[in-house]
Amino acid sequence: MSADLLPLAGIKVLDLSTLLPGPLATLLLAEAGADVVKLERPGRGDEMRSYLPRFGEASANYAVLNRGKRAYGVDLKDPVQRDRVLELAAEADVVVEQFRPGVADRLGLGYDAVCAVNPDIVYCSITGYGASGPHASRAGHDLNYLAESGLLGVVVDATGSPTLPVTVLADIAGGTYPAVVNVLLALRRRDLGGGGAHLQVSMTHNLQVLAYGYFATHQAGGGWPRPSAELLTGGSPRYHVYPTSDGRHIACAALEQKFWDRLVELVDLDQRFRDDEGQEQAVIAALGARFAAEPSHHWRSVLDGEDVCTVVVSTWDEAVAAGLLDVDAPERVAAPGTGRSFPTLPSPIAQGLRGTPSTTAYPSLTDLGDDPPWG
Repeated sequence: MSADLLPLAGIKVLDLSTLLPGPLATLLLAEAGADVVKLERPGRGDEMRSYLPRFGEASANYAVLNRGKRAYGVDLKDPVQRDRVLELAAEADVVVEQFRPGVADRLGLGYDAVCAVNPDIVYCSITGYGASGPHASRAGHDLNYLAESGLLGVVVDATGSPTLPVTVLADIAGGTYPAVVNVLLALRRRDLGGGGAHLQVSMTHNLQVLAYGYFATHQAGGGWPRPSAELLTGGSPRYHVYPTSDGRHIACAALEQKFWDRLVELVDLDQRFRDDEGQEQAVIAALGARFAAEPSHHWRSVLDGEDVCTVVVSTWDEAVAAGLLDVDAPERVAAPGTGRSFPTLPSPIAQGLRGTPSTTAYPSLTDLGDDPPWG
């Protein structure tokens, strides 16, 4: 697709964020055609540049999150450089920042300061705990947000301990995606004559969307989920993870009756356990014994091709071989000055809404001069 036909062609984004939530959000905006300028600490740059493994002068993590942007080192505490940043903000359509509440204001780059030079700005603040309240100023990471929102304790192991989540859910589902959605909505409202906006994105508060079922149950019935005792948290044999004899696992999600009936037939579950209502723990034990009696390749041969919503838990290599994990995306990220590149993170932006696949470098960190950095 021609660059000038991309949905966000002509939109200028000033990215003051670091690590994952904000940079991933501005990457998605860039995928749709936005021009993103990222400001980082002088010298070291974004903390994620130092992560391992390395890919050229920065980390592979940094590379996949920041390809196609430009990056400049800026000392935001220097009044002269701060004023230069305000000049950039005056030309921008969107500003994304990820400081703790009040920090951007103290630097002279908060919403009020930017709005004074650019009343139509869409200013997005991504925080851990929200803009106000007793937790607002606290430091935190993904695991902290999951823990304090109540989600981390919903599923526990045999000792009653929560386990580490499979990925950084709060950063992406509570930070990145709400930020992108709200920026796009604010830009649309601005197009309709509604002016700019200050968007507050709290990663912890947005996690309640992931807890929608627990929330609904509480509002209607007054109770909160019991750890590992609800339908989707381990209390039902129909939605459970079972070990196999070779140390692999089966992910069972046979919730609907037709799937459950076929599953218990396939695994030859004892007749007295086929009706699980009221004897869930006994059925979990019985079904677990059946799965534990055979290796994963046996169960794969039994389950493949059957509509039972029950599968062997894949390794990374198996997911790639099945075409469910794409490590050969046509878009590639390059390490500046090395001639090296690799297929980058597949974009969730539909192909018809982003540019033609290409090889794009992640940005080297340079000084912010007087010349306009916008493309």
